Amino acid sequence: MDSKYEALFTPWQIGNCEIKNRIVMCPMGGTSLFGWFELGGCHFDKEAAKLFIERANNNVGLIIPGIAPLRDTFWGKWLWQNPKMFEELKEFMDEIHKTGAKLFVQLTAGMGRSWAITDLIAPLHKNKVTRTLIKPLLDTSHELASPSAQPSRWAHDIICPEMTVEQIHEIIEAFAKTAKLCRDAGVDGVEVHAVHEGYLLDQFAIEFFNKRTDEYGGSFENRYRFAAEVVKAIKSACGDDYPVSLRYSVESKMKGFCEGAMPGEDYTEVGRNMAESERAAKYLQDAGYDMLNADNGTYDSWYWAHPPMYMPENCNLEDVAHIKKFVDIPVVCAGRMDASVAAEAIADGKIDGVGVARQFLTDPEWITKIIEDRLEDIKPCICCHSGCFNFSSSKGHANTQDLFDTMGLARCALNPKTMQSKKYKIERAKKKKNIAVIGGGIGGMEAALVLAQRGHKVTLYEKTDKLGGVFIAAAAPSFKEKDRDLIAWYRREMTKYPIEVKFNVEVKNVEALGADEVIIATGAVANKIPVPGADNAIEACEYLLGEKTVGENVVIVGGGLTGCEIAYDLFLQGKKPVIIEMLDDLITTPGVALANTSFLRDCFKANKVPVYLETKTTEIRNDGVTVMDKNGKKTDIPCDNVILSVGYKPAPVAPKGKNVHIIGDACKVGNLRTVIWQAWDVAMKL
Repeated sequence: MDSKYEALFTPWQIGNCEIKNRIVMCPMGGTSLFGWFELGGCHFDKEAAKLFIERANNNVGLIIPGIAPLRDTFWGKWLWQNPKMFEELKEFMDEIHKTGAKLFVQLTAGMGRSWAITDLIAPLHKNKVTRTLIKPLLDTSHELASPSAQPSRWAHDIICPEMTVEQIHEIIEAFAKTAKLCRDAGVDGVEVHAVHEGYLLDQFAIEFFNKRTDEYGGSFENRYRFAAEVVKAIKSACGDDYPVSLRYSVESKMKGFCEGAMPGEDYTEVGRNMAESERAAKYLQDAGYDMLNADNGTYDSWYWAHPPMYMPENCNLEDVAHIKKFVDIPVVCAGRMDASVAAEAIADGKIDGVGVARQFLTDPEWITKIIEDRLEDIKPCICCHSGCFNFSSSKGHANTQDLFDTMGLARCALNPKTMQSKKYKIERAKKKKNIAVIGGGIGGMEAALVLAQRGHKVTLYEKTDKLGGVFIAAAAPSFKEKDRDLIAWYRREMTKYPIEVKFNVEVKNVEALGADEVIIATGAVANKIPVPGADNAIEACEYLLGEKTVGENVVIVGGGLTGCEIAYDLFLQGKKPVIIEMLDDLITTPGVALANTSFLRDCFKANKVPVYLETKTTEIRNDGVTVMDKNGKKTDIPCDNVILSVGYKPAPVAPKGKNVHIIGDACKVGNLRTVIWQAWDVAMKL
């Protein structure tokens, strides 16, 4: 192991609990040991347990599973009313402790106005009759209950009800009862969720959200009373020596309702600012908390707590290191943390531990690979959120992701086996086949790797001289360093298996290959638009690959994800992009997380990047474009170049047949998750 990582592998204490190293597997929605939004109600989740055992066997120090709602989301049963579940938890903890890892269970008071209500549920809640009818199954008024009446983060036309004092006391009691059951089951500690990310306890703590006039609102002490009473109740039930961590946001990074602050931006904080945080951290420590598991942000500035690839690495470190100066308890920092930077910060006493989340979903062995000095073998998380946390939203919509995805978080776009081990697994093929894969993009390589591991003879045909396909263009912007690392990882993996790769071969006749099975992964081609002068424009991939250069003023036609990323790339270069989009918002496609889309929308707004919504392009010229808004008003926009980013259409080299299978964008244009998961769907059956 490289000596620069040594500080990560030193022991430390949380209360009287010793942790073998400084690496904390942070909580992620969907990894609760008590299930996640299952219609059958709360239960001991064996899939999550399997996930944690595998990570524990790969040298993680402390595991904190995803939030466990104290009251079951469906049917409304309290966790402490399910003793069988805690009996199974005890058996699981015995297995965890054999690995040397420790585990805290994270318990949540709730989400309040941050509850990710879906487009399916929103209309049922709005109607008093349907709200009453579904209440036995799903009490939306309870889930949305907030410190004060206020709009939902997700459905702005829904007003969340004010939580009663009786409900507050009921939740505090539930924290104590559930924590005691956890302690009795051998759980090493509990984490309170959370004065963090704009969840319920944080909404009580932040004056912007809390307009109460009783003992839980108004003054600093009143706003933090709920969180303080929770830890006191847990300590009363479990003993003062039982460790209690707090998920904590140092600063809210909020400019207003549903509007966050950019890194480095000069703005007025409407949430918790640093001055209050210095006081709050000490106050919460004195109330009884034994650790702060910290980062920044709220659901209004979601990209701080769930940093997409556009956010800088280690984006929360400076603020978290600052807050450590005001407490005597351990402080953990999370948020796109680089392992070597974290090790240096720990060695310097700036933080006590590093919180890592999504990397554990992508590669369960990444810590082991650091220890064994195999850094190049670590499959990188690319911060896409498209499997782990893909709540999507756009103007006029709540969470547009379908209910299956909302109920199945903590999966991974790059690793289908994560939280889906029964569905996706490598099994040796009963009959070895000669299989041809056409296309050396991510989908083709993924299929080839799965097939090779199953024992098939695989030949991959790529029409260019390199592997990567269209993802090479997608990975081109400066902020896509993890995408470039992923391409490099795939290219290395391809050399580890007996896969024959034939470069500079364009297959036009699949039957001539003589293969038992053929997988077509030839991707998609760019759409064209029937606009005069369209030939004057640059196609998105031409720009991304550097085949064509642009001047200072650039119009991007198309405000989907690719178009917005190109605009962001141009902005970072100091150029002046303008976005033209026919729909009423940017990036309206489901499957792109709000954490990612809100960053881009807030960035363009904060930096005054012109965005024309509900506007279509009517003419493209060498010196500009003409656009027309929804009212028929035409506007000429001068520019040096026009980039077209108006989507793609599948481009399979042959139709689907008995032994011909089409995957990825060649089948239906999607994202990296749809490409990789479909590669597995097909490759596992051959």
